[in-house]
Amino acid sequence: MKASAFAALLLLAVPLDGSAASPPRQPDSARLKRELDRLSVLGRVLYVAAHPDDENTRLLAWLANDRLVRTAYLSLTRGDGGQNLIGTELGVDLGVIRTQELLAARRVDGAEQLFTRARDFGYSKSPEESLAIWGHDAVLADVVWAIRRFQPDVIVTRFPTSGFVTHGHHTASGILAGEAFRLAADPSFHPEQVALVGTWKAKRLVQNKPTFGEKPGESHDGYIAIDVGGYDPALGLSYGELAAESRSMHKSQGFGVARARGPAIEYFKLLDGDPFDKSLLDGVDTSWARVDGGKPIGALLGRATSHYDSSHPSRSLPLLGAAYAKLALLHTTPLTIEKRRALAEAMIACLGLHLDAVAADPIAQPGGSVGITVGALNRSTEKIVLRGLQFTGGERDPIDEPLEPNKPFSHARSVAIAADAPLGTTYWLDAPPTPGLFAVPDQLLIGLPERPTALSVVFELELAGTRLLVTRDVFFQWVDPVVGERYRGVEVTPPVTITPSPAVLLFADDKAKVVRARLKSQIEDASGEAVLEAPSGFSVEPRRISFHLQGRGAEQELTFRVTPLQAKGEGSLRAFVELGGARFSRGLSRIEHAHLPIQTRFPEAEVHLSRFELLHARRRIGYVPGAGDEVASALTQVGYDVTILGDDALRDDSLGGYEAILTGVRAFNTNARLPFLHDRLMAYVASGGTLIVQYNTNNRLSKVPIELGPYPFSISQDRVTDEHAEVAMKPHAVLAGPNRIGPSDFAGWVQERGLYFGKDWDPRYETPLMMHDPGEAPLAGALLVARHGKGAFIYTGLSFFRQLPAGVPGAFRLLANLLDLGAPPTR
Repeated sequence: MKASAFAALLLLAVPLDGSAASPPRQPDSARLKRELDRLSVLGRVLYVAAHPDDENTRLLAWLANDRLVRTAYLSLTRGDGGQNLIGTELGVDLGVIRTQELLAARRVDGAEQLFTRARDFGYSKSPEESLAIWGHDAVLADVVWAIRRFQPDVIVTRFPTSGFVTHGHHTASGILAGEAFRLAADPSFHPEQVALVGTWKAKRLVQNKPTFGEKPGESHDGYIAIDVGGYDPALGLSYGELAAESRSMHKSQGFGVARARGPAIEYFKLLDGDPFDKSLLDGVDTSWARVDGGKPIGALLGRATSHYDSSHPSRSLPLLGAAYAKLALLHTTPLTIEKRRALAEAMIACLGLHLDAVAADPIAQPGGSVGITVGALNRSTEKIVLRGLQFTGGERDPIDEPLEPNKPFSHARSVAIAADAPLGTTYWLDAPPTPGLFAVPDQLLIGLPERPTALSVVFELELAGTRLLVTRDVFFQWVDPVVGERYRGVEVTPPVTITPSPAVLLFADDKAKVVRARLKSQIEDASGEAVLEAPSGFSVEPRRISFHLQGRGAEQELTFRVTPLQAKGEGSLRAFVELGGARFSRGLSRIEHAHLPIQTRFPEAEVHLSRFELLHARRRIGYVPGAGDEVASALTQVGYDVTILGDDALRDDSLGGYEAILTGVRAFNTNARLPFLHDRLMAYVASGGTLIVQYNTNNRLSKVPIELGPYPFSISQDRVTDEHAEVAMKPHAVLAGPNRIGPSDFAGWVQERGLYFGKDWDPRYETPLMMHDPGEAPLAGALLVARHGKGAFIYTGLSFFRQLPAGVPGAFRLLANLLDLGAPPTR
């Protein structure tokens, strides 16, 4: 068998559950019995939808824990086009967070996680747009690859392909699942995949009816009802409770939900393949009889389960060992590899055998090495012999030592890191993406949640007359004084990183600005030069600075001055270090949130430069934080004096000192105190101030508690998703000055024009802008402007929170005009 084909078989067998978060835990007796039951079940179900949070966690929990089938969720995207309620990360960084939130959810509900290369480019109003931007054929190939790799008996889609008005990504996911269901069995479709994993024919394709937003009494004709709300005594939870814990891991979206108990009816309709009557798995043989030579194995596992003694789990070892020996004789397939791994884990769990591999350092360099301490502890009276240890790269240490009861075993050594070892785990960000697709040249990586861990150890064990192979990833372990014991994988890093800041440098005039480059060494001694290369239209001084970093972890910050040479222009400033005749051009970015493992990225060290003309009379701005954005820092870069206003300042301070106040996105959704401060804000406007409220949402998940402005209006679901959509303008003061706004100011916008536009507004609001997506009616609610007393109130759904951090000149010019509207407030 070719090496690549065998690697693909291993990928088919290994659970895709984000195991890099921590070492596996010893199950208690009830959960161990559940794992023994699972060994006798061979079915698989794949759930397909578009985004993080689209999955039906209740169904996944029921399939994985009641029906005991291997269950996975295929999310077409990583959710990088959404918003963030827990921080300022957007774009690819938000995609990293939501990837980890999905993995956290799967660790709760027991399912696994897959992806395609499709980018979440924001809200899409049609599947045609979604498939055109993604590239229909490329994402279809990825869905087929997921089916061929996971080999599901049943495929379940979340969204129908017609008759349900929803996000274009949602509908596209249903369309692609239907096409892939048949193409996965066609050997002429992407034969390079077939060479690695073969073809696959699932038994049926069904649609799980979305019930959110369902009207009372809505018909379920043509659907089969299944109750997935049972209680699981091994977990001490109902599947509704387990699903709530799983869904509540989507914290960046604010999707925490209450636990549900009792019946939970889900509805399913056949789309393709064999009919079913009562169960999704009707007609699917989930027993060992489906495998040639498997019946004796099934019989042994059945006996081991029926004779299981929760007080003495090790008494199951003889039967489990006999099943393992027979399983080792079967033809190598993804299924036999998977079950051998699971059976080996169950056997060592019956013994309470603890195995781990701990790194001396959380970082390593390509071509370097890392110290590892391998540990084992036999917490039983059974005879166990450790025959050897196999390390990443093929190195093996013979051991041949018995593991005495309750006597710790330890073995330390240094392990080499391959010279071509890739950096970090976010493989889909290694190369620049297209607008719709991440670039992943390695077929075996496509669809994985993250790059497999850089280091692992295989324990060669002998017990119960059976030789077992058990793999453990290598972790770095430390103690957080608040959280306690924590783990992280070993990160492969450049020897020196250079991280320039800010990521976007904005020039509203011809004055020079500072770029700071933070150097961090991951080796003992690093001497070289840091170099910045400016694009055309800009100069940098100095171009080179020598550095010397002594000691691992040593840091140094260097200062460069960048000057624009013309009135308009943009480009990318590139930073790198020259070290020992080599060039390293990667920065260092860490994402840390309490509910997720630490995530490290090594992005290209670049700064986007943007020079544009910007006029504004006002300077002193108050900013009320919302769900998280970088608007305040962007305004500071172009000459505004921005003060962050907390609840106390809004309540107690004199607001008259601020020439304008701007609220962050979803501020009224996320800050429970703002409704009580609304009268003060309206008094500020009446006295001559300008208050700009950026978009809020008003839906079943997040409601606005009060009227936002001085006069009534509502917040709709209206949005314009085409960032190139034409914008019609009425004569109005906010478009006339101090910056004259024209069509060119709406060029270069990113992801969208805006979202959650106003509707049903009082006639005292003026609407200077009109825009719409292709084929739709014009929308006027992107910008509502009203005079109130001596001042002005503005509600805007325009996505300034995306445009300003991206350095879009026209967005700055328009926002400057809005901030300048009205008379100076009375002091």
